[in-house]
Amino acid sequence: MSTTERFTEPGEEMTEEQKEEQKGSHEEGSHRLHMVTWNVATADPPEDFTLLLHLNSPKRPDLYVIGLQEVSSRPLRFVSDSVFDDPWSKRLMDTLSPRRYVKLSSIRMQGLLLLVFSKLKHVPFIRDIQTTYTRTGFFGYWGNKGGVSARLSFYGHMLCFLNCHLAAHMDFASQRVDELEYIVGAQTFHCQKAPKIEDHRLMFWFGDLNFRIQDHGMHFVRSCIKDQNYDLLWSKDQLTMMKNREQILQQFDEGPLDFPPTYKFDLKSDTYDSRFYRTWFGFTGKKRKPAWTDRILWRLRSKAPPSDGPGEEEKKWSAEEEEEEEYPLRIRQDLYTSRMEYDISDHKPVVGVFTLQLRKKYDAPLVSLQPEGDWSADMDAMVLYRPLQPFASSAWDWIGLYKVGFCSVSDYITYTWVKDDQVASNEEVTRVYVSKEEIPVRGAQCVLCYYSNTLHSIIGVSEAFKVHESKVAAEEGFFHEKIGALELATFREDL
Repeated sequence: MSTTERFTEPGEEMTEEQKEEQKGSHEEGSHRLHMVTWNVATADPPEDFTLLLHLNSPKRPDLYVIGLQEVSSRPLRFVSDSVFDDPWSKRLMDTLSPRRYVKLSSIRMQGLLLLVFSKLKHVPFIRDIQTTYTRTGFFGYWGNKGGVSARLSFYGHMLCFLNCHLAAHMDFASQRVDELEYIVGAQTFHCQKAPKIEDHRLMFWFGDLNFRIQDHGMHFVRSCIKDQNYDLLWSKDQLTMMKNREQILQQFDEGPLDFPPTYKFDLKSDTYDSRFYRTWFGFTGKKRKPAWTDRILWRLRSKAPPSDGPGEEEKKWSAEEEEEEEYPLRIRQDLYTSRMEYDISDHKPVVGVFTLQLRKKYDAPLVSLQPEGDWSADMDAMVLYRPLQPFASSAWDWIGLYKVGFCSVSDYITYTWVKDDQVASNEEVTRVYVSKEEIPVRGAQCVLCYYSNTLHSIIGVSEAFKVHESKVAAEEGFFHEKIGALELATFREDL
């Protein structure tokens, strides 16, 4: 596999060790983004994600964004997944949460699944997380094709991730572009600064986009792949060809396709499609020609277009330009490749690794919070929280109690409503009640998180603290559920 570097604007690489990594984040504003797209063809997840997620790399990503297509959506499985986490989400959370990543958001539309994970230390600075979806299958009524997206504010910079599964087959390249235009135009968010996808400072478009290699015959395509002469195929890649005449595609950048086409393979092998297929009328269909169907592209919004007059739109663009000059955002692609080792699907997964260099618009959480005194299930407890900056609080805001190493926002032990359970408040500190009935009797190393319903995100995380084992429970024979000292130490490091 080859490594590519593609610059939108110059930036600095992240350093390798944790201390250097943190230093780089604060001084240089460099953040590492690891993206994956994979059509999994209804297969169950593999046991090991090490190669796919680069788990042994010394350069640990700040964010993981994973887009899957054709996740099994059989009726019984889909009903089960609507109640519990689907097998892919659960396996990914089980893999990443011990490494101090939290699942911030997920959205599913039938077989399309989009997951966003972050290092814990960034969680209070990732705000206004929203998701939406658009169907394009069967005239817009069926969700086997379409797009799911997640948008968020990362230290004040508006990012959007759009995972698509577009129309299949060689002859539908124009329809695929039409579907992209429809999805981008249809999706909206409740966000004043970026209500539509194109309003975001940085947007990623990825997934099984289904563009094929046309004109070249099967023998020539396979010979180029065997000899690793991928560049001889680029000019006939439909996405590359369509960019020459479709304005919406010209906005996007993509790294060189210096890896084998990722479709179509025989299952459990690295062999391109070798079977003939029975058609509706009993004849055998042709073998599929290899293609780069699975792609990751990005668009860094350009400066405002010139305007004839000082209207409201011109004033808006001018203000945004000034803000973008004061808080620049640059992107560099460090890696764009496929992972041929995975063979559970007829597609190979594609990985894109990026460095985002940015100046933070804020570097303090909106809320600080801490437990008051010792906690155990033998007595009611209190949370103290203090707003550090003004924000729109809501009656639906809550504070969650989590075990150290929690895997998602919903992975709390218990929660308390900020308004309903408020006990006392002054200009600086508010005290919120937590019933002893909600506190784990066996004790644990825990953390408190303040969730803002308005911003759809956690906006404050406490230091880790010990919830003591219940003395009453101990007398009745319960045993303490211990947590490793190393896990606690690394958690404190992240904060």
